Amino acid sequence: MNELFMRRLRAVLGDDAVKAGESMALHTTFRIGGPAEICAVPSDREQFIRTVALCREQGITYHIVGRGSNLLVSDEGVHGMVILTERLDRVTVEGTCITAEAGISLAKLARAAQQASLTGLEFAAGIPGTLGGAVVMNAGAYGGEMKDVLVSAELLMPDGTLQKSAAAELKLGYRTSRIQTDGSIVLGAVLTLSAGVAEGIGARMEELAYQRKAKQPLEYPSAGSMFKRPEGYFAGKLIDDAGLRGFQVGGAQVSEKHCGFVINRGGATARDVLALCDEVSRIVYGKFGVRLEREVRYLE
Repeated sequence: MNELFMRRLRAVLGDDAVKAGESMALHTTFRIGGPAEICAVPSDREQFIRTVALCREQGITYHIVGRGSNLLVSDEGVHGMVILTERLDRVTVEGTCITAEAGISLAKLARAAQQASLTGLEFAAGIPGTLGGAVVMNAGAYGGEMKDVLVSAELLMPDGTLQKSAAAELKLGYRTSRIQTDGSIVLGAVLTLSAGVAEGIGARMEELAYQRKAKQPLEYPSAGSMFKRPEGYFAGKLIDDAGLRGFQVGGAQVSEKHCGFVINRGGATARDVLALCDEVSRIVYGKFGVRLEREVRYLE
């Protein structure tokens, strides 16, 4: 990064919010990843917008990262700047509508809904990501998806303008949306839920948490489901049927509890994970003629 850019960045964010060589293993649920060239942590929405604008103006490559829950970072680290959204977490409730910023965790958002006696977001309580990432990939679990509750999203467009897009305009599908390809960034979203009873909502969240703990390898670092669900199949079952339960490359392993997860058994590298995924995909295709596509994003 050139000196002028760094001076301007620090003028926007302050010295403490700009870190060079920050390990991305600290910012991913996989606990894997080399250093970010520069890591920036805007304290509010305005700082975030100004930081993105500065990067675009100066031609600096940047990457938006929430909780790093669907992310595998290269062992060599990340070229350019990583902008963390962790401080963009404000939420307001008005009637049955919730308006929240992109960096809020889904767990915190679901708790806010429960405290307001609003039902419909229980499915998201255990998803270890942020609202922004959930909108981008139409995150879902236990029969619920973001498209079921999303009213609109506020987007920062590539030309620097702000746009409010209705959910129907975002082309939300299975783990996909138009945001993944149009260069926009989610700043926040509006959700609509239904009136409920706080105790019942809490009980449902606890029930889903119990199911997750019983069925998913939460005791190990991972990035959640490693592969997308192939049409007509389940990735975890294909992997299991291929005899790959517990298959390991270095510190990366196909979970013995849930074959759709790749876990970090300890000391796993991104190379280990990629090699394991390639081998799993090759074997599954050879046995069943089904191609597995990684759901987890790779960043370098």
